[in-house]
Amino acid sequence: MLTMTGIGKSFLGVRVLGGVDLTASAGEVHAVVGENGAGKSTLMKILAGVHAPDEGTIEIDGRRVSFGHPLEAQRAGVAIIYQEFNLLPERSVAENVFLGREPVRRGLVDRAAMDAATAKLLSELGEDSFGPREPVKRLSVAQQQVVEIVKALSLEARIVVMDEPTAALAEHEVELLYRLVRRLQQRGIALLYISHRLREVFDLADRVTVLKDGALVATVQTAEVTSDALVRLMVGRDLGTYFPPRADPVADPVGETRLRVSGAGNDRLHDIDLELRAGEIVGVAGLQGSGRSELAKALFGAEPFTRGEMTPVRPRSVREGVAAGIGLVTEDRKAEGLALRQSVRDNALLAARAGGHRGGRDGIRELLERVRLRPPRQEQEVRFLSGGNQQKVVLAKWMTLAPKVLLFDEPTRGVDVGAKAAIHDLMRELAREGTAIMMISSELPELIGMSDRIVVLREGRVAGTLPAGPSEEAIMRLAAGEVVA
Repeated sequence: MLTMTGIGKSFLGVRVLGGVDLTASAGEVHAVVGENGAGKSTLMKILAGVHAPDEGTIEIDGRRVSFGHPLEAQRAGVAIIYQEFNLLPERSVAENVFLGREPVRRGLVDRAAMDAATAKLLSELGEDSFGPREPVKRLSVAQQQVVEIVKALSLEARIVVMDEPTAALAEHEVELLYRLVRRLQQRGIALLYISHRLREVFDLADRVTVLKDGALVATVQTAEVTSDALVRLMVGRDLGTYFPPRADPVADPVGETRLRVSGAGNDRLHDIDLELRAGEIVGVAGLQGSGRSELAKALFGAEPFTRGEMTPVRPRSVREGVAAGIGLVTEDRKAEGLALRQSVRDNALLAARAGGHRGGRDGIRELLERVRLRPPRQEQEVRFLSGGNQQKVVLAKWMTLAPKVLLFDEPTRGVDVGAKAAIHDLMRELAREGTAIMMISSELPELIGMSDRIVVLREGRVAGTLPAGPSEEAIMRLAAGEVVA
């Protein structure tokens, strides 16, 4: 169905793609993987008509095509579902699906026809949890993704690009996406699937194309490659195990208690008992809406506890949390963690300045090297960095304060495997140096691989605590309210 041959692209004299080939067949899921900056997004934007290639050809159904605008790609049957959705929250599902091409009857928008067409597409996808007239702002992230897929189907798309489709989904919502992908396959749609999560690649993809530094490394059958081999193709080296070894309780015993919470709560949390100790990584698991992010914000002082005890400090504001040596790596680094139009250096100094520290500027270069920012250009605006490098700047921001407690909310969401390994190594290093770490993650393998113990939340309460290395089943049973024997 799709053949891209010798695709090349440069921006301002910098070559970002060179001689890349890619094919996709009807009913196939073809994963495109690689580190951030490998050229995946640029290749997909060329297919979608956002960028014109400097060299190479594109054929659909054996006919050569050339797109000067995304609308031309849409008319040729190409749709791209970006990681950040393009939806209007105040409008209904049907209004979003047919935005700009509403059916008209007697000079007026035919809302009945629009609703009926949307309902039919929802039914074909097996989605019955919401209807065509539901305002998009009331939908979960997973449901909004369904709307994006329905929009693509309404355009009669035959080639669909999905860019990090599970990046914002909770673990239990990923199964919904899997079902949708299978239904699209059954309809004969060719799916190009970009993801940093290797488990999804092996669960869904028939083939995998690996890009590195803008060049094609290999295209392989998924069934014929191991995850370790795929990682080597992506990063050019053997990462060994995915997670650094846990602390040795004899050589590196857990230190003093840095935070203790007893019977604490607020509007969203109830009777929280929790202890964070120096040198320990405590994982926090739970389904979406369980109170994971709310717990981090309460400990930090952004949404403080209103009852119960928290010692030795109980911050009532972000400023008090920073002053007490508590840092929070937020779930949404772009909206809450960074000033995107400011430089790397200014972002790295944000926490120090907020905490009233005048020093730190001289050590920024060494700090950026420690977090493995490549290259460590202090004057570059953060918005131009890859997701992994942006996350490293957030880490550097908090490390200027040498925090006693560091809270991570989805620390590796949307970053490539190389950056993940660097962030995991740094977390373990900080723990060895005596930082108390709490890590929230929707990726169960990450929780299991990194945590010294795991606290499971359910409906704003602690459902249970598991020792290091539990099974995924044990975590999910607690998260779903089942008793673990």
